[in-house]
Amino acid sequence: MLPFKLAHGALLMVFSIIAMEELHCSAIQVDPPEEIKIIDPDHLGRLEITWTLPASLRKLKDCPQLYKVEYFNAYSQRWDIIQTPQRTYSAQFDLMKEIRVRVYTLLSGRCTNNTWIKSGNFTELVQKPPSLGRHGNAVKDFGCVFHNMERMICKWSKNPTSPANSQLYMYYWHRELQKAQECPMYVFTNGDRSGCNFTGKALPDFTDVNFCVNGSSPEGPLRPTYKSLQIQNYVKPDAANKPFLLPGVARIKLLWRKPDGKVPGHCLEWEVQHTNDGPQNESEPISTMRTSLTLPAVGKKNCFRVRSKVHKYCAAGSFWSEWSHQTCTIFEQNTTSDTEF
Repeated sequence: MLPFKLAHGALLMVFSIIAMEELHCSAIQVDPPEEIKIIDPDHLGRLEITWTLPASLRKLKDCPQLYKVEYFNAYSQRWDIIQTPQRTYSAQFDLMKEIRVRVYTLLSGRCTNNTWIKSGNFTELVQKPPSLGRHGNAVKDFGCVFHNMERMICKWSKNPTSPANSQLYMYYWHRELQKAQECPMYVFTNGDRSGCNFTGKALPDFTDVNFCVNGSSPEGPLRPTYKSLQIQNYVKPDAANKPFLLPGVARIKLLWRKPDGKVPGHCLEWEVQHTNDGPQNESEPISTMRTSLTLPAVGKKNCFRVRSKVHKYCAAGSFWSEWSHQTCTIFEQNTTSDTEF
């Protein structure tokens, strides 16, 4: 009986140790991370956020951790939220705005009976923007247009408060570049740099491209302007080819082709403008996803033109193209004739 008693005692001791560990784990406090840092690799606003595991959790085993990261997106004016098992995360910031980051710890495994528990508090980092530039922003009204998915052009206007003889510089960066590069071809207005032409310089789509326009002057540096965008959301298609009309009896069939170039036809939506010499000589633009439309003739003379943009199923934004050349048809009593204007 002695071996059994020893084994039984040892078994009770094991159960007791396990029970104590479970009691300790069930009472564990989940603390937020420590030592949040911001690292700037000179990618024009793409910053690395790092943090460390709280000291209270460093000796735990079989207790996986996640981290909930909240950061204020100055471009969208809202808080973005992600979860990651890593202790680092890369995010886009406007370097001329305040940087705000909050990080929580989430703990699971045997320490929490396999349920995720989030720290009651967060660790926060608030970083004020640098006080660069003595004369306000170097530029204003910065914007870019990706013409027909072939010619990317960014433009800006010089700040009227900038000192005379100031010089502007533009830099850009994306994930395929190791470091920021200067504008390949400046656009000039009245002798001043007023834009950058990327024709012949490929930029990646569906990824952030960061821009910075700064300047120097005899009185000191100018405050830089930062912008981050994805080029597929700034497409402006070329004007469509002139519509072709097939007049019928009291009805007109309108046909046209998409503009030549790289913009996929299935990504375009269209507006058709119809004018006539009837009582209501101009109708509201008609929206369609097709490259043909049949409309009733109104009055004797009917004219049409079309324009397009990339629809919401292919991009988050787009610019309307210019209107196509107008095509008109004149209805006689027994015949019709096409007239171009």
